[in-house]
Amino acid sequence: MASVRPGSSSTPPSSRDPAGGGRDIRLLSFNIQAGAHFERYRHYVTRPWRHVLPHGARRRNLDKLATLVADFDIVALQEADAGSLRSGFQNQIEFLADGAGFGWFSIQTNRRIGGITHTCNALLMRQKPSEVRDYALPGTLPGRGALWARFGEDENSLLVVVVHLSLGPRARARQIDFLCSIIDGHRNVVVMGDFNCPATAPEMLRLYDDTPLAPPSASPATFPSWAPVRGIDHILLSDSLQPVHCDAPTVGLSDHLPLAMTARMPPDCSWAPVFPDSETET
Repeated sequence: MASVRPGSSSTPPSSRDPAGGGRDIRLLSFNIQAGAHFERYRHYVTRPWRHVLPHGARRRNLDKLATLVADFDIVALQEADAGSLRSGFQNQIEFLADGAGFGWFSIQTNRRIGGITHTCNALLMRQKPSEVRDYALPGTLPGRGALWARFGEDENSLLVVVVHLSLGPRARARQIDFLCSIIDGHRNVVVMGDFNCPATAPEMLRLYDDTPLAPPSASPATFPSWAPVRGIDHILLSDSLQPVHCDAPTVGLSDHLPLAMTARMPPDCSWAPVFPDSETET
């Protein structure tokens, strides 16, 4: 079972309550490449050391990233580092949670190579989830996972899952089958992450056919960040949630662009807005 840790006690932003009874929630998904920013394909060859060694630009990128994520209610991170040589032994998730004023965060370790790298999926959250789970995804090679968080206890609960799927379509198909099984029975669902394929890929159809998730209304290109042509990062909503706005902010912080969405929840959804006079639990 994954754990939930308290972050900053700063007052979080409140969710909008538009006319019509639903509430808006701001979502962000971002493969941050452990804070390393590449600007050309050749940098995968000329700067591979940035995947294993610390450098000053990584901290500057994290400062900028903390400013970016501060405007959101739930942030799904992929390829974050929870403290190793390459991050200067800094837990990047904890740093971002504190820097952006998130009350809660959860970490799923995907790949650890000695003390050199500690690659994770993570969630930064304005509300404390009632339950979190850590799932290893099936695949030929280990290191892919799904981090599962539920807000509320009944059929009105909000389920949020962050994933980072494999490069190969066969492995992705198995992982999507597994993903279907862990969201089965939930009505209000958000799945965010790096899917490594377009939303129209054949293996993605299972999600739309066998779960409440709907094809995204927009799939902005997010990769590569310096000249985005592929929409491989997605925020998928169940048909009970309504997308209001979706875009890929143009920021040079990774080899991906972040994907941002505002979604409108049904009035009975268990995600509760926090208003400025609320107290953050510690």
